[in-house]
Amino acid sequence: MGVYLGIDIGTSGTKTLAIRGNGKILASATIEYPLSSPRPGWSEQDPEHWWDAAKKSVRRVLRDGKIKPTSVAGIGLSGQMHGSVFLDSRQRVIRPALLWNDQRTAAECDEIERLAGGRSKLIRMVANPALTGFTAPKILWLRNHEPRHFDRTRQVLLPKDYVRFRLTGEFATEVSDASGTLLLDVRRRRWSRSLLQKLELDPDLLPAVYESEEVSGRLSGIAASALGLPQGVPVVGGGGDQAAGAVGNGIVRRGVISATMGTSGVVFAHSDGIEIDPGGRVHTFCHAVRGQWHVMGVVLAAGGSLQWYRNQLAEAAVSAARRKKVDPYELITAEAATAPAGSEGLYFLPYLTGERTPHADPHARGAWIGLSLRHGRAHLARSVIEGATYAMRDSLEIIKGMNIPVREIRLSGGGARSEFWRQVQADVYGHKVVTINAEEGPAFGVALLAAAGTGAYKDVVEACRATIRVVSGTPVHSPTRRRYNRLYPQYGRLYRSLKDDFDRMSQLVD
Repeated sequence: MGVYLGIDIGTSGTKTLAIRGNGKILASATIEYPLSSPRPGWSEQDPEHWWDAAKKSVRRVLRDGKIKPTSVAGIGLSGQMHGSVFLDSRQRVIRPALLWNDQRTAAECDEIERLAGGRSKLIRMVANPALTGFTAPKILWLRNHEPRHFDRTRQVLLPKDYVRFRLTGEFATEVSDASGTLLLDVRRRRWSRSLLQKLELDPDLLPAVYESEEVSGRLSGIAASALGLPQGVPVVGGGGDQAAGAVGNGIVRRGVISATMGTSGVVFAHSDGIEIDPGGRVHTFCHAVRGQWHVMGVVLAAGGSLQWYRNQLAEAAVSAARRKKVDPYELITAEAATAPAGSEGLYFLPYLTGERTPHADPHARGAWIGLSLRHGRAHLARSVIEGATYAMRDSLEIIKGMNIPVREIRLSGGGARSEFWRQVQADVYGHKVVTINAEEGPAFGVALLAAAGTGAYKDVVEACRATIRVVSGTPVHSPTRRRYNRLYPQYGRLYRSLKDDFDRMSQLVD
């Protein structure tokens, strides 16, 4: 069996994973790099850091896994979605890339909807509304605010596709990541010439679009030398991090849903046909499975809310964990479990960085509501976990309302590693939740795409069936489920009550 590499260009680091065709993991390595925020709400990175991290992580995997370079049969690429890399006529990076969590483009989102003829017409064209994280508003921002840079721009690439260019010399992307640019006709799986014309953007700025398992290029001689691999290794299309992670979780058939509780939270549902929420509350993108789609809800600060709690308010737990040499989250969740379900009337809104699903509100903010003298650290911690899980349920309820069945919910991310948080998710969602044997996320998914695209499997579905299995399940605790069903509607009312205040507060911040 050959060896397949999955390279995932993340926000905080690049991870490379090596697997056999049967899914056996041989080695993995992660190289971290910085993120820049030159102004409040701005988020940028130097693409050269991604390429440098890819080179180092591949070499480390080859070394640690004792892998013969000639055994590498294919490479798959995943990455943070929506980021914009601007290249000039000499294929040089013009300025730092604008990332998925950059919030500077609210005016450009309004401009796009106006030029498209309104929000509903935009959704009909590209299946999604204009959101600040997407790529198209970033391109317009460059045109509006840095016209000299825009005039020099000859190519716009997504983060993983910049690394593809450095690997192969090809300008290419694939349908799942391209869906998040707001410039893809998601129904037809090609660039939307209609929207590009309305936005007065040259189609030649955009790369060729492939299906996710298609070979998009081969390793060049220069790149092969830099990575320690033979020239000519096939590089498949790959996937945006969410679609790639879904492949890595086996979310490749109708009725199987994933709930990933990482820094952000994602509820991801496979769809055999294209299903679009008319209000644009959830995203409809092309899946990394040929000819299929997915529906996805995103909570910007799901696990990130508990991370904030750990960093800012759980010093005692962090210190105790250091002494005991355990993960501080183990102590935090153990303490949270001592508070009753519902945290005795304490709610937490997890909108620490604004919110995407279902509110699409960059001005939304986090809040504890219902504090009393009775509440202690256990209540605070539990309410954060419950608030993040309620936010994930928001997406799940929308997906159910789109007539997409929910037969199995597969958990991943930090929220899947905690027995307590798994139970909270089962009870809030009202469904048994399961975990699987694969825990490597997008890198594993694109390694499987490489295996499928180079002939080890007939397709992506067969690759997932051969390598992924359920290993544990957490059933619903009915009394707690009934309690959460009574409490959940109030959670939704709190945002609606505060929305206008959030807007006013944003105008008061200097």
